[in-house]
Amino acid sequence: MRLDKFLSSCGLGSRKEVKKLIKDKRICVNGSFNVKDSLNINENEDKVFFDDELLQYKEFYYILLNKPKGYLSATEDASSPTVLDLIVDYNFVHLFPVGRLDKDTTGCLLLTNDGPLAHRLLSPKYHVDKVYEAEIDKEMTNFEIVQSSFKKGIPLDEEMTMPAHLIKIDATHFELTLHQGKFHQVKRMFEYFGYKVVNLNRKKFAFLDCSSLKEGEYRLLTIEEEKLLRSL
Repeated sequence: MRLDKFLSSCGLGSRKEVKKLIKDKRICVNGSFNVKDSLNINENEDKVFFDDELLQYKEFYYILLNKPKGYLSATEDASSPTVLDLIVDYNFVHLFPVGRLDKDTTGCLLLTNDGPLAHRLLSPKYHVDKVYEAEIDKEMTNFEIVQSSFKKGIPLDEEMTMPAHLIKIDATHFELTLHQGKFHQVKRMFEYFGYKVVNLNRKKFAFLDCSSLKEGEYRLLTIEEEKLLRSL
């Protein structure tokens, strides 16, 4: 790997910015400051220092965000802010959201640059739980019917949804667990029975929850959480 790419991946700035660090003799590779940005290094074996700090290469990043309303689950948009606008500490990584939450939906959103793992996490065959809390516009008077139908599956996009588990919190608040991620799926499932979702929050994605994060806050996953994700 080129030295300038390695330095950028460690969060030291753009290619242009890290070239200046090299020129200013602030980068040391295996005891030498006389290095060029084009130097090929072994990111797992060579010792690279920024001032007195030993740099550790990290290929994949996994970040949990408590998404607030008003942000698109996208990498860029011409008219609206995206969730990447919130991840200011990791703008050197080419992150993307794993799946999407609607602009007005809050809660757990995983962002990563690990494409293969993201694909597996979104595949229904791996049965990764997504737990939502939904508030509807009026009292549900036929809960048992709705609950049974959600469990069996309802027709969306000319096919039946996978089984989903519905729990009643009170007359207008419900917890829904599903494994799919169809377009506006939660809202459309409730709309099928004549109920409009007025507030929607994703409480959990797999084993990850945002209870320790305020809306708009984020954190890196721990090494143990990374391993658990890969084992799903």
